Amino acid sequence: MDPSPSIPAPALFDLAGQTVLITGATRGIGAACALALAEAGASVCLVLRPPGDHALPNLDTLNAIRARGARAEYVLCDLADLHAVKGVFQNALDTMGGPIDILVNCAGIQRRSPSVDFSESDWDDVLDVNLKSVWLLSQAAGRHMLPRRHGKIVNFCSLLTFQGGLTVPAYAAAKGALGQLTKALANEWSAHNVQVNAICPGYIATDMNEKLLADPVRMRQISERIPAGRWGAPNDFAGPVVFLASKASQYVCGELLVVDGGWMGR
Repeated sequence: MDPSPSIPAPALFDLAGQTVLITGATRGIGAACALALAEAGASVCLVLRPPGDHALPNLDTLNAIRARGARAEYVLCDLADLHAVKGVFQNALDTMGGPIDILVNCAGIQRRSPSVDFSESDWDDVLDVNLKSVWLLSQAAGRHMLPRRHGKIVNFCSLLTFQGGLTVPAYAAAKGALGQLTKALANEWSAHNVQVNAICPGYIATDMNEKLLADPVRMRQISERIPAGRWGAPNDFAGPVVFLASKASQYVCGELLVVDGGWMGR
């Protein structure tokens, strides 16, 4: 592993000349992360879901990045289509016309049901998108980054990497496994100067939590336990993702960085 560079502290977070491939960046946490990485100087390639009925994909984040003067491109892939996922990294390399330095796996789906009624199809959908697609993208990234001895992979885990949750058995299983996958890859790849880490969001006011946000009882119960006194917002992840994508985290390996307003410490 290369040592942390002896440069002024602000320069540690400078991503100029770096290229990011990011999933799940059309909204919420992923969109905030993509914008933050671009503002730190990176060029960004977004993985976007193919549109239906010959419509355009969601280009809001791409346009927002370009409006800031940064380069943004996209590749299309439905992460539930694992065959298509296997071609995403090469498609991104071709689109960007150069190496990819940073992979951010932020995409995820949720299915809620009592465990006795949880369908096999819902289980497979959640595990495929939240775990297997991350593994396939990370494996492709490793094959690209290890020979270059340069790379960062940032996965998005969850509080359910540590806790079991309620009525979300597949999500808890996927995120628990993703935490272990993060550590496993870090064990192998850190010596090759490829740092693999994860961010574990707490309760964040995004579309994925709309059912919780609409339940006044659960909303009150959760809010009362968060020491920070509020749910998180997507912009709360701008700093953590830039840190883990940058030279500032050169000696951070296999870390599960919890960003939860203090929930896990309660």
